Amino acid sequence: MSRIGKKPIKLPKGVEFTVDNKNVLVKGPKGELTRVIPEEIGIEINEDVVNVTRADETRNVRSLHGLMRSLLANMVTGVAEGFTKELILFGVGYRTEVKGDYLILNLGYSHPIYFQIPKGITIESTQPVNNTSSMKVSGIDKELVGLLADKIRSFRKPEPYKGKGFRYSDEHIVRKSGKSAK
Repeated sequence: MSRIGKKPIKLPKGVEFTVDNKNVLVKGPKGELTRVIPEEIGIEINEDVVNVTRADETRNVRSLHGLMRSLLANMVTGVAEGFTKELILFGVGYRTEVKGDYLILNLGYSHPIYFQIPKGITIESTQPVNNTSSMKVSGIDKELVGLLADKIRSFRKPEPYKGKGFRYSDEHIVRKSGKSAK
């Protein structure tokens, strides 16, 4: 039995969990999310606890068991609390700005980058102080928040010599000494 798959999912107050013919709908105070689950995976709902079961012991079904439990738990957490990734931008002249549905990035290229923010995601940007500014990517879908934070980070990854570029707030950049150091 999967150690992750057999753990129950506790539903917080204000979260509704419904299953309709392999379609899962989770509603909460922050919004609602849907997901289609495979035929081999079953869901049992008891008051405020959800259990994920599997039909047989084949390798593919065993791997889906833990995966589906994690995805459903992330949906419950997302509609109840939401997810946030914080990015830090370091560099002279590097700026970020949110205008309407677009994130405008000035990252030392010859042109600004206009990045469209998808629906369901909010981005908050702070003004630079001492060549450092921060940005928070928030939403209810953990997968989408992570993908967008990674996409924004890919526009200017942190470089090891001066540390310029985007990095996650909990990320540590290993710095290299230049060729003048011995």
